[in-house]
Amino acid sequence: MRLELGVIAFFSIVWLLAIGMNLGLLPAAGTLDLDLYSLYSIAAALGWLSGNLYVNRCRLYPDQWRLRLFLNYLLMPLSVPYLLRSLASQPIQEAAPLVPVYSFCVYSLFFLVPVTLRANRLPGQG
Repeated sequence: MRLELGVIAFFSIVWLLAIGMNLGLLPAAGTLDLDLYSLYSIAAALGWLSGNLYVNRCRLYPDQWRLRLFLNYLLMPLSVPYLLRSLASQPIQEAAPLVPVYSFCVYSLFFLVPVTLRANRLPGQG
């Protein structure tokens, strides 16, 4: 449970930073103009890692905790691509406004691959 609390605490801070930058409370826009391939690669890697961590960690908890774990591992690491996108300059953000939606789709796709593969295992295979 310590790992989950640490993950929630860290990514909650990252979410607060991303929201603060998007609202203009923290003036950090324009500090990192990351290209879209790199952003989507980071989203894919985070999704794959989070999905595998979820599959590995949900074995340790009873069924009533699995939905909470699923939501935490699905939503919390998504803060990193949103933070990286909010660090881009304003003209770049306005040129491609659907990038956060696409990064969510890429992240979710790679997150759900290990989750669905785990559900299709035969009994006795782990």
